[in-house]
Amino acid sequence: MTSLHKPTKAEIQAAIGKTVPDIIAPDLRVLFCGINPSLYSAVVGHHFARPGNRFWKTLQTAGFTERLYMPNEDRDLLRLGYGITNVVDRATATADQLSRDELLVGGQQLLAKVQRYRPQVLAVLGIGAYRTAFGQPKATIGRQVETLQSEALQDAIVWVLPNPSGLNAHYQLQDLAQTFRALLDAVIAE
Repeated sequence: MTSLHKPTKAEIQAAIGKTVPDIIAPDLRVLFCGINPSLYSAVVGHHFARPGNRFWKTLQTAGFTERLYMPNEDRDLLRLGYGITNVVDRATATADQLSRDELLVGGQQLLAKVQRYRPQVLAVLGIGAYRTAFGQPKATIGRQVETLQSEALQDAIVWVLPNPSGLNAHYQLQDLAQTFRALLDAVIAE
């Protein structure tokens, strides 16, 4: 396994608006959906790559993976039945740089992906992005009882998880792992 190179400030600045390819396949157990790629991730070409992002540690701690995966192993998740996409494809320094309209359009594009690939669970990582993208202002963390007004999700379970970004100070690693574990337990129980 090779390690990621540390991007320079110039590389990070040049990554504004770039994308990171989806890690996706038909019939996944869980399609994890970030808000949008970080500039760091856009430079290195792997999801949740920014140092300080706790996605990979959370997957291991919650029991989704048997060991700590590195961002450059993101494609290996497919063998486990997991994938990664984003609500908005455009990389930014922070998610608050996304407009409401971008999140709404991203929500519609996400519905199309779910309809095409049919994951068992769509897990959106970020309550605020979910509320905006899908017009669910009262949504809470966990399994969603509201339907998303789309035939695309007739069979998919929708689950909202906290954003694992290191910038999300509301959740420590153990708290993240606990909320992710609730999803894993539900998927195993289904």
